[in-house]
Amino acid sequence: MPSIEEIVAAQSRLNSAELAHLRVLIDDWQLLADLSFSDLVLWVPDREGKGMWAVAQVRPTTGPTTLVVDVAGGFVPTATDAKLDLAAFKPANEEGVAKHVLPVVFENTVIAVVVRCEPNTPSRSVSELESTYRKTSDSLIEMMGRGEFPRPSSGPSTSRQILRVGDGFVRTDREGTVTWVSPNAQSAYRQMGLAGGLVGLNIVESTTRIADHVAANADLAAVFGSGGGETELEARGATVLLRVIEMLEHGAPDGLVVLLRDVTELRKRERELVSKEATIREIHHRVKNNLQTVAALLRLQGRRMELPEARAALKEAEQRVATIAIVHEILSHSFDELVPFDDVADRLLRSVLDLGGPGIEWERHGTFGVLPSEVATPLAMIVTEIVQNAHEHAFGTGEGTVTVQVARIGDLMRLTISDNGRGLPDDFDPSRSLGLSIVTTLVESELSGRLEFGDSDGGGTTVIVEFTP
Repeated sequence: MPSIEEIVAAQSRLNSAELAHLRVLIDDWQLLADLSFSDLVLWVPDREGKGMWAVAQVRPTTGPTTLVVDVAGGFVPTATDAKLDLAAFKPANEEGVAKHVLPVVFENTVIAVVVRCEPNTPSRSVSELESTYRKTSDSLIEMMGRGEFPRPSSGPSTSRQILRVGDGFVRTDREGTVTWVSPNAQSAYRQMGLAGGLVGLNIVESTTRIADHVAANADLAAVFGSGGGETELEARGATVLLRVIEMLEHGAPDGLVVLLRDVTELRKRERELVSKEATIREIHHRVKNNLQTVAALLRLQGRRMELPEARAALKEAEQRVATIAIVHEILSHSFDELVPFDDVADRLLRSVLDLGGPGIEWERHGTFGVLPSEVATPLAMIVTEIVQNAHEHAFGTGEGTVTVQVARIGDLMRLTISDNGRGLPDDFDPSRSLGLSIVTTLVESELSGRLEFGDSDGGGTTVIVEFTP
């Protein structure tokens, strides 16, 4: 389905300011649909005056839909021998559906229309809730036709995406006295400590009296003042998200509409999640510190070894511990269990090959991307062991280059590590090397992948690792 921006750009003459006004309307018109128990479709004029384009639609959450099929992106032709009159646009009626054309005014000009589609039901008794909702909807529609609704948006609003009429609804008169409150709204205020009913009380005074804490940078007087606003209230352990819409009648204040929702459990879970994430990061940080301590102890012990074989074995063990520490260090700064592995690979290549002196160089082609921690840890060990093996056996005391190539083939990742050294010996057996035995075990057991050793075309050795991240 094309977006409103795409349709307007291709089919309409609306300018950027008019488009922005319609975008704000769409951000807020779920409220209109819910209050009127109706489907809404937004139509804009064709750039050549030949008809109307449906650019967006919304269905009510308070009642059944009358539009089973999406109409956004559709076109309705009109007479081409006269200038298109938006106010005279009449969509075709359907059986059982009543359609009303509502003008959208911006800077004293009708720029679009909203078609309200509602079930054409016989006369019946109407509840006080439905009556209040419909009266409020009619007032907002009149404001839309005068260019007073929606108000220009000052920035992204989270409450527009969260709050619904059914979550909690309050209506006040011009003095701010509550004239009607939904059961959910009344319950939310009681959760915050209000004794008794809200009807007949001043909404600003009552809210100010019970609120223990208001969201940062929010002033209750400003939220309930001209233009309305939104904030989050805390009182007696309850948290309520609140949004205020100022109603106008030809520019004069005509009371308030207050939407609210008890988000106590939601905020509690968010705090628990943040706490768990912080705990996990702290664990990774401590594991990293402990591994670095172990690596330092191995380094100290290695310096005391007189036998070169013992010193080399401790050096390899130190390198393996340090490799795992690098992964935990990155995870300690992450908000999830994902590792940007390109940084890990580059750090490993530098730490291993820099020990070989200036004659050994490395390069990486392709990108690993972001990998889960259960893949990143064994992969880091695999890269370290293979590169360490090339450093020790491929070049001797001469110069050389280690190349790491990464490629993704569908869901498969192929890692190729090659060198331009002396190549594999005739009696090569990876099981006789502790490092390559570790690589084989990690590839086959941890990654469920495939490992292959071979000679490079131009001389040297190539190791291929294939697995599915």
